[in-house]
Amino acid sequence: MPETIDIGILGADGRMGQAVIRALAENSAAKLTAALTAPSSPNVGQDAAKLAGVEAGGVLITADIKAGLALCDAVIDFSRPQAAIDCVLAMHDTRCNAFVTGTTGYTEIEEKALFEAGDSITLLKSGNFSLGVNLLEALVEQAARALKTGWDIEIFEQHHKRKIDAPSGTALMLGEAAAKGRGVKLSDVRAPMREGVDAARRDGDIGFSALRGGDIIGVHDVHLISELEQLTLSHRATNRSVFASGAVAAALWAVKQPKGRYDMRDVLGL
Repeated sequence: MPETIDIGILGADGRMGQAVIRALAENSAAKLTAALTAPSSPNVGQDAAKLAGVEAGGVLITADIKAGLALCDAVIDFSRPQAAIDCVLAMHDTRCNAFVTGTTGYTEIEEKALFEAGDSITLLKSGNFSLGVNLLEALVEQAARALKTGWDIEIFEQHHKRKIDAPSGTALMLGEAAAKGRGVKLSDVRAPMREGVDAARRDGDIGFSALRGGDIIGVHDVHLISELEQLTLSHRATNRSVFASGAVAAALWAVKQPKGRYDMRDVLGL
C-alpha cells in the first residue's frame, strides 16, 4: 500500500463531501484524486477543492463513476442510498476496493442491497464518524443492559432544516445499541414519533423524536427514565469537520483491511 492513499468522494459537492475535501487538504496521509456527483449536478466540471473553499487541486467534479474508481484506493460516500449502491456495484474489477459510507436514510431493502453488493469489497458503514458519538454508542449499550427493569428509553435528535431523513442515522445507531443492551431487536420495540389520542408508551419501547431547524449540525440525547430518576447521555457536534476527519481516518484504516463489513467501532477498537 502506498504511503499516500488516493481518495475518491461520492457526493463531492454536498455539504459533507466538501467538508471531507477540506479534511483531506490537511491530511498528509491521503489526497483527493476523484470527485463524484450526480449527472444532474450544476457543479460537474468545477474544481472540487476550489468549490470546497481550499486551494484548487486540479481534480474536477465528474459524474463518471467508472473513471473516478480507476483513480482511487478508497471511496468516501456522503450521497444518497441509490447512488451508494450503484457505486459499490461499479467497484467490482476496479482498482478501488474500499467503500466508506456515511450516507443515511436507507430503507431495509436498500441496506440489504448495499451489503449484498459489497460482499467482495471492504465496506465500512457508519451512521456517524465522530469519536464522541461512537463512545456514546458503547455507553448507551452498557446503560441499557444495566437498566432493564423499570426504565424507559427515548432518543431525541436535532439537525439542520435541510436534512431529509428522520430519525437520523446516528439516532438509529444509538437505538440499535440500546436494543442490543436489552437483548432485543430494534425493529420489534421501535416506537415512531407520537401523535394523536392513542400515543401511550408501551413497556419496552425505544422511542424516537426529531427536531429540524436552522443549521444545527447534530445533537443526540438518549434519555433513560424511571419513575424516580432520569439519566441522559448526550452528544453535541459543533463543527462538521469532526465527521469529515473521522471519515478520512476510517478510509485510511479500511484500505488496510481484508474484504468484509465494518463500522467505526472496529476502527476505534471498541
